[in-house]
Amino acid sequence: MDATMQICSPSFDDNGACKANHLSNDEFNSRISSAVSLVQRLQTDCNGGFVRGAYLANIEIERRCRLCGTKHDDNFVEALLTYFCRFGHLSCFASDVEIFLHLLTLEERDKFLEKLMKTLETPPASPLKALDQAMSIFKVHESLGVMFYLPLTDLEVTTKRMLQMYCKNLTLSKDLDPQENMHGEELLSMISNILVVLFWRTRILGYLLEAIMVLEYGLTIRRYVWQYKIQLVHLYSLLGALPLAYEWYCMLEVKNILVETISHHILPQMLNSPLWSETGDLLSDYLKFMDDHLRESADLTCVAYRYRNYSKVIEFVQFKERLEHSSRLLTARLDMSILQLKQKANSLEEVECIFENLNCGSKLLEMSNEDKMKILTFNEDFHARPWWSPTPNINYLADHFEEGFPWLKEKLDLLLGRQLTMLYAKNKKKAVGEEGIVKKLIERKSLLPRLIYLSIQISPISLKENVGNGSLHDADAIGERKSLLEKYARNIGLSFDDAMSMLLAIFKGQKPLKDLGPDVISWLNFTVFVNAWNLCCHHLESPRKDSSMNSWSVVDYMLRSCISEQLTHPETVLGVPGSNLPVLVQLVTEPLAWHILVIQSCIRSMLPAGKKKKKTGLVDSLNSSYAHAVCDSVQCLISVLQDIGKWVSNQIKKSEDQDVDSLLSHLQRSSSQEELGSILSILEASESMSVSEVGERISAALQSWSAATVCRKISAARRSLLLQFLSICESKLKLLYSINKSI
Repeated sequence: MDATMQICSPSFDDNGACKANHLSNDEFNSRISSAVSLVQRLQTDCNGGFVRGAYLANIEIERRCRLCGTKHDDNFVEALLTYFCRFGHLSCFASDVEIFLHLLTLEERDKFLEKLMKTLETPPASPLKALDQAMSIFKVHESLGVMFYLPLTDLEVTTKRMLQMYCKNLTLSKDLDPQENMHGEELLSMISNILVVLFWRTRILGYLLEAIMVLEYGLTIRRYVWQYKIQLVHLYSLLGALPLAYEWYCMLEVKNILVETISHHILPQMLNSPLWSETGDLLSDYLKFMDDHLRESADLTCVAYRYRNYSKVIEFVQFKERLEHSSRLLTARLDMSILQLKQKANSLEEVECIFENLNCGSKLLEMSNEDKMKILTFNEDFHARPWWSPTPNINYLADHFEEGFPWLKEKLDLLLGRQLTMLYAKNKKKAVGEEGIVKKLIERKSLLPRLIYLSIQISPISLKENVGNGSLHDADAIGERKSLLEKYARNIGLSFDDAMSMLLAIFKGQKPLKDLGPDVISWLNFTVFVNAWNLCCHHLESPRKDSSMNSWSVVDYMLRSCISEQLTHPETVLGVPGSNLPVLVQLVTEPLAWHILVIQSCIRSMLPAGKKKKKTGLVDSLNSSYAHAVCDSVQCLISVLQDIGKWVSNQIKKSEDQDVDSLLSHLQRSSSQEELGSILSILEASESMSVSEVGERISAALQSWSAATVCRKISAARRSLLLQFLSICESKLKLLYSINKSI
């Protein structure tokens, strides 16, 4: 048998063509004939049972023939159709044939799909088998990427028919336990995916809201479908309703090692939001689990050793090492410290207390040394992420569909897999790229606390006029600042000198802000730290010969310009994915907050302990150009925060009822197929199903679901997010008013 099945596995070039085969044509045909005979005997022995391997082998044989240039017209398609007729009602059908679909030509693909769709016209006698076959067909469509190139009207019709199919077959699940999977459950995930594609192709917000409605509807009927919840986490994050995303993430009941593997679904969004309390809870729970597990793993290892279960000993040790070197764990420790600094950034004294526990930031700096970065492990499971956001750093929906088309071709190539080895190689390359991004982020975050600490260590001598080049300052501290700034600049993509030149060019109007690229937050942090370093070592040349305060002016200009650019975007928070709210939150809670700390440190240094401030104020008492720069900077920040406050107030000026009406209007679009109705009308029509049809539990769930209720939750979540951001801005404004009054 082994000899019969030894058909040479050919190697392939980038186009999937056969490159070499050491067998002659006669020998190859002889072995293929032997394989066919063997498969036929196996099928006969199965006696009509459901052993799939013998029938799947027919498709594999046709694949080998095709790849080696001996294909027969229609044989390959017929083998696929035969397999569907026998096993199309099984949930594994689509995954079984997925690897083979890439060999179909466009003509064959259309013929194959057409014949599959015809089977829907004459469904099996069993309603359950008919539903399962239909689901397999829709999965094949999804695998082939049909939703990316079919006409919009066809996609709309498909989604509505799928939804009608789901609602019609609710009767099949009326006697199931709530813990059991419902029949047709996967249809709602597929419908949601198509609606997201429709949004991407049209930018019509209603499609995105319909995707949410479909998933919320499914979770009302059965609350245990984790796939729905994860999709909602990402959809609500896109729509600026992050509190709802957080709520659904909590309903996933993530426990134990899952906090390590799936927290990437929510943490990146939370870290860039004003939801500080909830973010702190996520990080605390994660760190507590990891610390407890690492502490208890030694006991588990000892127990396994005592009972001579040596394989478990090895397993526990390897698992412990993998967790100890986790990139997620390292990032979480850094994020927790940075979050604490953000929360206390209005008080210089409280920030200094935090630094006492962080060894002045040096403790975090040590976390990203070269040896530790080499042994980092990446344990995140990205398979459950939606297709539009395969990693936390990628969101295809933020770009227009035309711009994403090069990605689409690559995705379909990978999805359909020209050859498994090629697929593995490309995925491995992408994984290495993602790991590089994470390592750069870890390095940048580890530098941040130490740079903040050094930036607020301003002594009175540094603020005296005519200091020169800082020779009176501690040379080691100045040298460390410069070294860390050079490292930070390299991390964001330029040498220190080039980064300084870039900032001055933008300040002088020689280059636009967009030249900073997408990571504007890191650039502004760098600008703030350079200004603090410049207080003891003047470096930036001034465009005005009569002023040595150019670094203050650069910080003020950069903050004002970047924030103004975000405020002039026409999109509202609920407009489209790519909302500017997360960027605004980061601008206020990071560079602007660090700059306020520098200002507080300067003022404290200008008024040493024991010296009473004159009634004429700080500027008159010291007659210092630094004091004038501080005054100008405070006025700039007050103006900027006032503008943000007005922008946020405009976002929430409508009542909640108006918000709900606006959202519902997006859902009540005219249908291209009136006989099918809209997504919303199909969902609402299902509410009339009687208890006798669907059972008491499902009937009660249908009666409790309401599109208006979902829209109200979205509106409330959005307003909550904006109000928390407004509260942060107002607290900083209050601080700046008090500083302004004192000077």
